[in-house]
Amino acid sequence: MWEDEILEELHRIREEHAKAFNYDVRAICADWRKRQEQSGRQFVTLTPAKPANKVAQRTEQKKSQRCKGYAPPLNLAVMLQL
Repeated sequence: MWEDEILEELHRIREEHAKAFNYDVRAICADWRKRQEQSGRQFVTLTPAKPANKVAQRTEQKKSQRCKGYAPPLNLAVMLQL
């Protein structure tokens, strides 16, 4: 099977980062937010389209409550600054 070295490296970095925070999603998100603020880059948060039905609305509400303000890094360079 074909192996992608870059993808393997990203998975390794993500695993190490998660392990450093004992796989606590809130701590991981807080760290990413801190890194975003320290980067000096401007981040844009787009408003999601309104869901068509109430079940979808509840799902979106739950998602937004999990990790407010979290946006994954936009490129490999940011990930490698761990």
